Formats: sequence, structure tokens, C-alpha cells
Amino acid sequence: MTEISFFDKVYLVVKQIPVGRVTSYGAIANYLGAAGSARMVGWAMNNASKMEDIPAHRVVNRNGLLTGKHHFPGSRVMEQMLEEDGIKVVNDKIVDFQRFFWDPEKEL
Repeated sequence: MTEISFFDKVYLVVKQIPVGRVTSYGAIANYLGAAGSARMVGWAMNNASKMEDIPAHRVVNRNGLLTGKHHFPGSRVMEQMLEEDGIKVVNDKIVDFQRFFWDPEKEL
């Protein structure tokens, strides 16, 4: 039996983020029992930014900044995808971040 990789566990969580909501690298790491592994989640999102079935644009840093935007194919792609989800972004930061924050600890 093959054990699921950490990246695949991250992708399973990210697929659950509803349209119009966002979460953070750290929140995903905490949910997976890997507190302190936010950077690993970020690395998983770097890969996922090129995968159509993973909504990597919905994962941002703990302050609502679009720190992963440079991994998308174009400087405004992540922002545009969030705006299509109904989330306003100003200066690479989600406006009213806490209102849109989705915590997998509470939601899954």
C-alpha cells in the first residue's frame, strides 16, 4: 500500500476551499498536523499553480498577501482568479482577509 505524499495531502485540502474563500499556508500545515511546515505547503502550491484542478490561487500568506503570485503564468493571474471568485485584492493583499478566511480545522 502506497502512502500518500505530503504534497498530495495538501492538494486534497486545497481542493476543498470553497469559491469565494481563501486560506493560508500555515492553516493547511496545522490541519495536516505539520505545524511549522507552511513553507512546505508553499512549495506544494508552487507546483499546483500550474495544475488546473487545484485552486492554488486560494492559498495566501497569513496576512492575506499574494506571496505565490509569481508562480502563476502572468503577474496578475492569481489576483484575477481571486477577483473572479469575488475576492477584492488591492496592492497584492486581500481586502477584508479575515472575512474570507477559510480554516480547514473548523471547516473539514
